[in-house]
Order: sequence, then structure tokens, then C-alpha cells
Amino acid sequence: MTESEGRADIGSLRISKDRKYNDRPSRRRWRWIVYPLLLVVAVGAYFLFREFVKPATKVRTATVTLLTGSEATAELVATGYVVAQRKAEVASKGTGRLERLEFEEGDTVEAGEVIAELDNDDIRAQLNQARAQLRVAEVDTLNTGRQIRRAQELLSSGSIPRTDFEQAETAYLTAQARVSAALAAVASAEVALENTFIRAPFDGTVLTKNADVGEIVAPFASSATSKGSVVTLADMNSLEVEADVSESNIQKVAPGQRAEIILDAYPTVRYPGRVKKIVPTADRARATVLTKVAFDSIDAKVLPEMSARVNFFVQSDDTTAAIEKPTLVVPDDAITTRNDARVVFVIEQDYVTARTVQIGRQLNEYTEILSGLQEGDKVVLTPPGKMETGQKIEITY
Repeated sequence: MTESEGRADIGSLRISKDRKYNDRPSRRRWRWIVYPLLLVVAVGAYFLFREFVKPATKVRTATVTLLTGSEATAELVATGYVVAQRKAEVASKGTGRLERLEFEEGDTVEAGEVIAELDNDDIRAQLNQARAQLRVAEVDTLNTGRQIRRAQELLSSGSIPRTDFEQAETAYLTAQARVSAALAAVASAEVALENTFIRAPFDGTVLTKNADVGEIVAPFASSATSKGSVVTLADMNSLEVEADVSESNIQKVAPGQRAEIILDAYPTVRYPGRVKKIVPTADRARATVLTKVAFDSIDAKVLPEMSARVNFFVQSDDTTAAIEKPTLVVPDDAITTRNDARVVFVIEQDYVTARTVQIGRQLNEYTEILSGLQEGDKVVLTPPGKMETGQKIEITY
């Protein structure tokens, strides 16, 4: 290849400045359309589904209920428990193995009736021994009595010196002392034997059985393996309700005040009662005063330790005061204020709706609702300040 031909080939590789390159890839204009469209869709989806992804507000709830006429007229409501005023842990004064147990839970006993018996063979043997010693002492007294009478006759005739008579007298007095000691030993053995019998201190019902036959029973449960009491006995005619009344409301309660007792186990049954006593001390921790309410009438449904509610009525001589019709109420914590109006947030499925209500009387921890709600509506307790209609909620309890 010649030199001129090589230069021609190299020259063909030069870039022409006049040439236009239209074959370069152009910008993809579709991106300017798709990206804004995706942004619009994302924003719309956020506003559309934000209620579903937004965390729910946890709330406590209550139900709109009807208070009965008596509850609506009550001046004060308190809670408490049924307690037997005569109740005893019946135990033994002696120590021994439980040999016989005559009663179980629910059985009734009479005062003085034997509930249980301890093993007492050894004590019976001691009693028999004491009685035998008593007979020996009585025979000795009889013998020394005869001797002192003969000595007195001989002394009167001058047949014996006075010292012999004094010895006979001493023997007789000693024999009498032995009789007294033997009588005391018999009484002691009889008491020890009686202590092996566990008797009912009053008429009542056996609530619990605390020991079984074969177990060791000891006073005050002196041993870790012994039982302190055999049964728990209660007088069912002495049942009362001990209710805790707040210090701020104790002025509304007075002895003799009319009351109504409602057991949680039987909410439709109402027992008339009266305030029996206000215990003259307060519970510092709970700021309450213990009030005892006696039943005017009672039946077999009432049992110790049952929880109860007590309605205290306005003091009046008219015990047959008219009972008002049932009243629609909600707990005080359910009512809040929005724009100077009383509002209650009602739960509808998983969301809340604010309803304006008209309120009436204050009935202890409840408020009367004149309009705006219906019985059975579920409402939010202590609603947050930012709660509004349509807000999603989660019920905690």
C-alpha cells in the first residue's frame, strides 16, 4: 500500500463538523406523564385509606341503663358485703387426734351440741384413776373417823393420854384433806375429758370444715401440722351488710335510716333494711366509713360474703313513699363538653358519634339523661379532648 493510499484511509476517519447526529436517543417524554400520575394516585390513596391505617384510640366503655324507681330515689348508693355478726372458728381447748366429726358444710347445729370429739382414751383412764383414789380416801376417812370417836371416849374415861387423842384427830383431818384432793383430781379429769368434746357455742350453720378425722387438733394451732379450728360456724340470723360509705357522703347516712339491699347474685330481688350502726372511725387509706345495714326480712338466698349494693333513702317517716318510674342514666365519666354543649360519644361498630344530650338529676355516680340516648347504647368513658365524630376506637374493657 502506497503512502498516499494510507493517508486517504486515515482521512476517512475524521469527523465532519457539518454532520448532524439525529440518531442520538431522545428523552423519553412518557416519564413526565407517568410520574405525576403516580404521585396523584398515591396522594389520593393516602386520603382514601388513612382511616384504615390510622391507629385506633383505646377507650373504656359503659352501657346506658335504666335505674329502677327505688334506685332513682336513693339519696346514696354504697357497696359492701354480707357479714355474719355472730361467727366463730370453733376449736378445741385440748390437744389430740380428731376421732369423730358429726357435721359438714351447710349443716345446722344447736347451742351445746357436740360437733366433734378428740381421742380421749387416756383421759378417761385418768378419770377412772382419780375416782378410785377418791374412794380410797373416803374409806380412809371412815376408818379414821371411827378411831377418833373411840379415842375421845377413852380420853373421857382417862384410859389414854391426850397425845393419843391428838394423833387420832390428826389422822382424821389428814384423811379429810385426801378426800378433798381426790375430789379436785376427779373434777380436773372430768374437765379434761369435756375438753375433748367440741360443742357449738350458739345456734348456727357450719360454713367450712377445717379439719378431718385423723388430724391433730391443738389450741391456737401451736404446731405447723396441727389444726387450730375444726369448723367455722355462723348464725345466719345475724347477717348484715357492711358497706363502705365515702367520707364526703357520710352526712347523708344516719342510724335507723331506711335502706334497700340488692345482692349481686340476685339483682332483681330487693331486701328492705335499715342502718343499724355507723362505725365511729374512718379508713384512712380509702377515705370511707364502715356502715352496718340490717335486714328487715331475710331468706335462705342470703349467704355470708356475698357482694351487695345498698340504696340509702331520704329519711322519712313515710316508709311507703311513692316509687318513681325507671330513669335513664349514664356514668358521669361519659359526659363531656363540646362547644358549650353536653355531649356523649356513642359507639357505632368501631367508630364514635358525638350526640348532644340533655341531662337531669345527679344520682350518685350516674347522671339522668332526658334526651339524646336510648337504653342499651354503648358510650365512651372519659373521652379524650380531641375525640370527634368518625374517629376509630378500640375497646379495652
